Amino acid sequence: RVDTKRKITPWRGLLRAGPFRRLCAGTLLLGLVTVSDSFIYLLLQRRLDIPLHYFPLLPIGTAASFLVLAVPLGRFADRAGARTVFLGGHVALLAGYLLLLLWPPAAGVLLLCAVLVLHGAFYAATDGVLMAAAAPMLPAALRTSGLALLQSAQALARLASSVLVGAAWTVWGVRPTVAGAAIALAVTLGVAWPLLRGVNR
Repeated sequence: RVDTKRKITPWRGLLRAGPFRRLCAGTLLLGLVTVSDSFIYLLLQRRLDIPLHYFPLLPIGTAASFLVLAVPLGRFADRAGARTVFLGGHVALLAGYLLLLLWPPAAGVLLLCAVLVLHGAFYAATDGVLMAAAAPMLPAALRTSGLALLQSAQALARLASSVLVGAAWTVWGVRPTVAGAAIALAVTLGVAWPLLRGVNR
């Protein structure tokens, strides 16, 4: 537990707690292999040759999937544990990568719907679940600071991922970039499972 009586900086004190430190590390690693929403939508537009005037509608599919799945996945996390659902969300994201990579564009609407549903499931299984898992690890006096630290680490990791994916796309093209992202995510999931042990609520 973090000693709130000592006059230490919140960040240093928070990261002394082993479970929370592991949660931050796992979230940081997974964020580094998470392709940003914009790239997902751009990949769909390129693969399916979607007219540009329909492009702004793609996030609606993700949002609709999130709204439908957030409550059921939250209830499932209460029973099965936060780690299972949180990492399961990243498995859904990996499945989306593989569909973009392997499913033929002739699938059309099926490919579009499947990727957007998986993308929404990823957010439904991760955003709220991550905060719910982190909150009990933190003392009340530092809970908001801890959650802010966790979200900042995740945001910085995803920013770095966007830069890396953009550079890879420019140098190697679309398919090698998606394949690399899928492999990196699969490997990171294997690392994150034992790292996030104890994240059960």
